[in-house]
Amino acid sequence: MTFLKIFLIEEQGQDLIEYTLLLAFVALAAAALFTNLGTSISGIWTGTNTQMAAASTSAS
Repeated sequence: MTFLKIFLIEEQGQDLIEYTLLLAFVALAAAALFTNLGTSISGIWTGTNTQMAAASTSAS
């Protein structure tokens, strides 16, 4: 019974769990941000290639 009381009162692992949850949240937020950013960059790249092809055609 004493072991159970000590186990419930002990708080040594609490900080580790909080930091782990915070790190997981930051990782998920970064993954969501970079996924959307990749799509945006792809659109910019496609538009730039189209303009460069049109400029190349008109220049020659």
